[in-house]
Amino acid sequence: MADIPNQMSPGQFTTPKRPLTWLITGCSSGLGLAIARLVQEQGHFVVASSRDPSKTPALVAEIEGDNKSTGLWIQLDVTDLNSGDVVERLESERGIQIDVLVSNAGASIHSVVESFTEDEARRQMDILYFGPFRLIRAAVPRMRRRGFGIVVNISTGAALEGRESMGTYASGKAAADALVKVLAKEVAAFNIRTLTVHLGTFNTNMPKAAIAGANAIPACYQDSIAAKTIQVMSEGVLAARGDANKAAMQIVDVAMGQGAGAGHEGEFFLPLGEEMPARIKLVRDRLDHCLQVYGAVCTDVKLDKAG
Repeated sequence: MADIPNQMSPGQFTTPKRPLTWLITGCSSGLGLAIARLVQEQGHFVVASSRDPSKTPALVAEIEGDNKSTGLWIQLDVTDLNSGDVVERLESERGIQIDVLVSNAGASIHSVVESFTEDEARRQMDILYFGPFRLIRAAVPRMRRRGFGIVVNISTGAALEGRESMGTYASGKAAADALVKVLAKEVAAFNIRTLTVHLGTFNTNMPKAAIAGANAIPACYQDSIAAKTIQVMSEGVLAARGDANKAAMQIVDVAMGQGAGAGHEGEFFLPLGEEMPARIKLVRDRLDHCLQVYGAVCTDVKLDKAG
């Protein structure tokens, strides 16, 4: 198989010269809300969603306005097995065709790997992997038939290098990242592009929404980084280093191929957060080190040619 670059040719993607329709999950606060507000300000139509819109009536009223001409707020639980049906309903009942899908909804459970329950692991995968998968599976065929689409996957630096206490969170995000990597290669020929955003820490509701696992961790972990992280996350006091509104601006610009994204429409990844350069370098250095140590072994296992 030929080597596949980490980007597609920017010239192979075109964007319609019209307002786009965005479906964004997890809009009740934080980054999802910031993206929804920004794209609406830029003249696009927003379908914002949350699990329980009744909890945020003021936000619903803000996005929908007086006549829902520039925005709509819908109830959407991405863990629902039928959550992908929302794409069909929007199209058949309201004539709304999704141009940009932003999978932002998330939640985190913290423990050491050996102490997570099966239900906790499955819950994380349902939110972080199966939720985006269901919406992608529903939206992409329609994007493909129309000859345009953008899939934005909101991920985390923890999916790149792993973080103590984040075994199920990091793996759920990493699974979605891998899904979108493959998707990008499969759908580029249909003028559908993808963007995975690897985030550092931002001033969102994520720390306050984080919970500790149901099982107490073994005593031998009590002084570990994992234990300290669990305490910080369960107390909701993680110190944010990034501004969600600034992050939203960069995400929208890069997704749309404007601002920092102009001429870079073929890029797969967007790291955001001042911690991210060091985290990316750590992953790169580990892989380089692995090749230095095992390079000869790696290539010394080829099948011998028959005599």
